[in-house]
Amino acid sequence: MSISRRSILKASALFALVPLAPKLLSATEASKTTHAMKMGEVMSKAKEMKYVTKLVENGEVITGAHWGVLKVTLKDGKIVKSEGAFKDKMENPLRSATADLVYTDSRVRYPMVRKSYLEDPHNNKPELRGKDEWVRVSYDKAIKLIADALKETRKTKGSEAIFVGGNGWKSSGNMHNAVVLLQRFMGLTGGFTKITGDYSTGAAQTILPHVLGSLEVYEQQTVYPVVLENTKVIVIWGANPLATLMVGDTVIDGTAGLEFFNSIRKSDKTIVCIDPRGTETVQFFKKNKNFKWIAPVPNTDVALMLGIMHTMYTTKQYSKDFLDNYTTGFPKFLDYMLGKSDGVVKDAAWASKITSIDSKTIKDLAPLFYKNTTMLMGGWSMQRAHHGEQPHWMLVTLASMIGQIGLPGGGFGFSYHYSNGGNPAARAAVIGGMNVGTAHTKVTSNIPAARISDALLNPGKTIESDGKKVTYPEIELMYWAGENPLSHQQDVNKTLKSWQKLKTIIIQDPYWNMSARHADIVMPATTEYERDDISMVGDYSHTMITPMKALVKRQYEAKDDYEIFSDLAKELGVYEEFTENKTPSMWIEEFYNNALKQSKAEKLGMPDFETFWKANKPIVFEVPEEAKTFTRYADFREDPILNALGTPSGKIEITSETIAKMGYDDCRAYPSWFEPAEWLGMKDKPAEFHMLSPHSRYQLHSQLNNTSIRKLYAISDRQPIIMNDKDAKAKGIKTGDVVRVFNKRGEVLAGAYVTKDIKQGVVTLSEGAWFNPDSKGLCKNGCANVLTMDVPSSKLANATSVNTALVNIEKYKGKLEKVDVYEQPKNMRL
Repeated sequence: MSISRRSILKASALFALVPLAPKLLSATEASKTTHAMKMGEVMSKAKEMKYVTKLVENGEVITGAHWGVLKVTLKDGKIVKSEGAFKDKMENPLRSATADLVYTDSRVRYPMVRKSYLEDPHNNKPELRGKDEWVRVSYDKAIKLIADALKETRKTKGSEAIFVGGNGWKSSGNMHNAVVLLQRFMGLTGGFTKITGDYSTGAAQTILPHVLGSLEVYEQQTVYPVVLENTKVIVIWGANPLATLMVGDTVIDGTAGLEFFNSIRKSDKTIVCIDPRGTETVQFFKKNKNFKWIAPVPNTDVALMLGIMHTMYTTKQYSKDFLDNYTTGFPKFLDYMLGKSDGVVKDAAWASKITSIDSKTIKDLAPLFYKNTTMLMGGWSMQRAHHGEQPHWMLVTLASMIGQIGLPGGGFGFSYHYSNGGNPAARAAVIGGMNVGTAHTKVTSNIPAARISDALLNPGKTIESDGKKVTYPEIELMYWAGENPLSHQQDVNKTLKSWQKLKTIIIQDPYWNMSARHADIVMPATTEYERDDISMVGDYSHTMITPMKALVKRQYEAKDDYEIFSDLAKELGVYEEFTENKTPSMWIEEFYNNALKQSKAEKLGMPDFETFWKANKPIVFEVPEEAKTFTRYADFREDPILNALGTPSGKIEITSETIAKMGYDDCRAYPSWFEPAEWLGMKDKPAEFHMLSPHSRYQLHSQLNNTSIRKLYAISDRQPIIMNDKDAKAKGIKTGDVVRVFNKRGEVLAGAYVTKDIKQGVVTLSEGAWFNPDSKGLCKNGCANVLTMDVPSSKLANATSVNTALVNIEKYKGKLEKVDVYEQPKNMRL
């Protein structure tokens, strides 16, 4: 089985192989005499720094980013070009943005404090956040302000009153992981409240351990070569891999996933895309003779699956043997599907009324799936919705009825669209990284990720969560590093209201994003291109170890996150515990040497660190032949007793007695159809169109939104909204128009793109645009989360319901203000 993966890498705070790291700067900057003196006891105990990088003034340097291993060209100490380090067969446009990310006008240049907070932290007028004047302070002053706020909060309110972020897409490197460094520092100084789960797969990662005994969404899939050789029908359900395979959690291993789908396109396989949107993936396969695009009403995938399964059962085209030997609880589910438990038969006709897909199409899918080797590739978008636990659970049930789980090319997979999830795993030594620290680290309280606004607004409230009760603490101070929480969280206006409850908000980031602009103290952090680091390449495959060398000197007064937390640790008396008296360069070398020990044991042939660092190129590991034949669940299928799953029964739990005992009214013991809180099938719709807010091909959430890549997709200098041509005609809207998109939660402006390639009644406004409100709160830039709904998926997962949202649209006739969120804030006192 694969070692994995995003759950480990993303929460490396829990699983990293090596302890934390030393004080201050990158290996590159550590050579500066004045800084070496400042480092004091760390430098006095440091070994000879013979691997310190000397910045390249002219030439090419290898580094890494979420979008791949990069070759960056420098001239006179400036970045002039960046591209993929290898000749990939498919294009990834994100790799050109390195210079923009360093030199953008949106950089946080100096430590800044909101004027009212600086004047009186105890009466700091939180209602002025986002409007108040910013005052430049010295670095030492900012450190003292933060330290004082932390001390006072712990003394008067306790550690649970300090909330620490920890869900975002941090730096690709293993050394400078801002999220882990923040949590280590906070844990060593007394504890903190943090989030559990994430926004990406919150519902799925909660339900699937009950069903399959593992997270599944962050696991390696049946590998690409096996699918290419054996699969006859590929179903891409609620996923857009041609857009989302541009990035990985660490450093993505090239364009292998894109090349896989290109090979699929060249084959004679039947490809079915099930999605209300005519995505990049739909367009990619559109001309294939065996291609089908099925566009259901959003949030109705569960009903569609039920209609297919009912047809399979009543026509006896299903695998009774697989259900009997590898699953548990099918009879109870069957009573539900046949209407014996609630009087509603979930047949194709029933599903047709809900999904708007005609009954014949639904019925035809049943034999197509059952009679052919079929791979169901489920995306994550359909679980980011009200009752988001149900689609993945139901898809596993559908795959169980088909009966091909564990066979080459059959079954299901939930990460084919993400980070090359089907790439075969190399025989590799694995680089460790920073962790949250020692046994002294203390997490005082946990809140489900998507419930943070609810928690801030309702201290003391108790909610149900996956069989447990969670009581919200009274939070007074919030600290985020390397993240943009206002981009994550649905219903921005509700979130801003919740932030008014806080006494202190600290944001540590390279950029003046929407979160920084609504903070009290903002610390300027370096980008990953201004410090040395090291990373694995390939979240699933681990095909390489790449150096991530500093490209340029630090910009303005930016400092590494490690340095900031080291200095805070000194103020709070945990400097030795936090730094362990090692510099970043020492830790990078130690991470490498630990992998080198693995390499020697496995005879992988890694060079010593000095040779590796000077070579300026990744170490490439070989993929063994047996890895190219990996089939997920093959061992389980071969012997379900010896290779039992991690569920209570050891089998796939179509009915979960564990969930049954929870007694939730919004998540039954078996997968079910529930009407969403907002959808097109409502009798009294609060708005006209269903808005989906998927990932953009040109962004990684809000990352890259402040670069020149934005010119490739922005319409009228705003985030584009995709609209059906018939809907647009009825509204008098054409491509290029600026439209007002609104509902009871808020309003935004977006640039209209009119097309036939989206279901009528549905619009798409990709997430990630930086929130840029005018004086009345209208977002000029099309931030989708102004409009999304902040309701939990269910009592089980309490995950985001971001894709459950209805909106109205009209052509905007008011005066257009400039989008200015990518510039320096205007109200600054420098």
